[in-house]
Amino acid sequence: MCGVFGIYRSAEAANLAYLGLHALQHRGQESAGIVSSDGTKLIAHRGMGLVQDVFKPAELGRLNGDLAIGHVRYSTAKTSHLKNAQPFAVTYARGAIAVGHEGNLVNAEQLREKLEARGSIFQSDSDAEVIVHLVAMSPQRTIEDRIVDALSHVQGSFSLVFLSERTLVAVRDPLGMRPLVLGQMRGAEEGTGYVIASEPCAFQLIGARMIREIAPGEMLVIDENGLRSMSAFPSTERKTCIFEYVYFARPDSTLNGASVYQVRKSFGRRLAEEMPVSCDVVVPVPDSGVPAAIGYAEKSGVPFEMGMIRSHYVGRTFIEPEQSIRHFGVKLKLSPIADVLRGKRVVVVDDSIVRGTTSRKIVKMIREAGAKEVHMRISSPPTAWPCYYGIDTPSRKDLIASSHTLDEIRQYITADSLGYLSLEGMLDAATTVRGAESKPSDYCQACFSGQYPIELAAPPSTRRQLSLLDGER
Repeated sequence: MCGVFGIYRSAEAANLAYLGLHALQHRGQESAGIVSSDGTKLIAHRGMGLVQDVFKPAELGRLNGDLAIGHVRYSTAKTSHLKNAQPFAVTYARGAIAVGHEGNLVNAEQLREKLEARGSIFQSDSDAEVIVHLVAMSPQRTIEDRIVDALSHVQGSFSLVFLSERTLVAVRDPLGMRPLVLGQMRGAEEGTGYVIASEPCAFQLIGARMIREIAPGEMLVIDENGLRSMSAFPSTERKTCIFEYVYFARPDSTLNGASVYQVRKSFGRRLAEEMPVSCDVVVPVPDSGVPAAIGYAEKSGVPFEMGMIRSHYVGRTFIEPEQSIRHFGVKLKLSPIADVLRGKRVVVVDDSIVRGTTSRKIVKMIREAGAKEVHMRISSPPTAWPCYYGIDTPSRKDLIASSHTLDEIRQYITADSLGYLSLEGMLDAATTVRGAESKPSDYCQACFSGQYPIELAAPPSTRRQLSLLDGER
């Protein structure tokens, strides 16, 4: 999972890209990059780490020009290397081009093998580099035609921003699996100040207004002739990733016309209807479990309390120097408030359980703080299948719900009871918030059902998988 950003014709292009990426930092913490254009050449800077660590005043000062794109990359366990940082920027026979990619191509390995057989040389493990090669090899003349030609060969999910010396292009896959939105800087002159981002929360920080969602299969081309929209790929159905609402998107974003915060609260209300329990207090696992816990508390009439506090000064990876303190990872991130928990029957609301190890530690921590009972409630269905479209989950054998019953999971995490939101309840809650134009079939929910909307180029058991979320969840 990643985040992309683009801006056209703004004197502060690189600085605004920096701020936009900062707002999208939740979508990727491994690496960050910005490529700018001064009208004659592309200038790039990429680095490992958070946006504020990668870009200092000297680096931003070097990124001249009034066009820019940026990218933040999701942290993974096996491919954390500068060579995979984006955007990729190359010079080829027809000029220069850079690309930032969010999503995952299910046929990337097959395309790469074909390209290598024709003499292409790759410098990274990223799908984005495959796209760059396909664009460079296209026989088409204009940048938009080369991009359409290149993407006609790919399968999978993608939200893309491209930058040439004078043009900004944004493209969304035909199923609309990954989000992508269009905005404009407030007060910008006509034809200038256009902004592209993975989520509209990036617009709020930089003072831009959201214009609209980029439609599935749509391409936007922004150049000296203005903004042009074209249906680059036929879109017969929508399959938005439901996990954006469950966990990944920022709660202050609006996706597909629905507030992420309100959808998560709706999940919690529906969860309280489906999985009620006698309790004294509802406690979220911060931060992602907070809206659902509020919804659960409102529907059940049980008081909501912040029974755990999350440290915001801990990175997503933790190097444990001694075997004797190997379980400190969760304790560094979460601290219980004993006064809230002591002697109480506690409902703990979280967004998902992947491996179960973090949930087990959370339950133990709450018991040690004096809770009389601990009831775990999950605001999504059991995660039993890997995602191949941009959220890097473990292989199926590492997903606890793929091989354990509900009661076996409950026993493993040592909770007094365990309840998940049903698939039907989740989809109904999401469509209710979105309104009459929405329907359950609009969502990809393969990680819960195993029903993959795009055929995989290789069986799931043989495809390489990357780690999800905090590596233990």
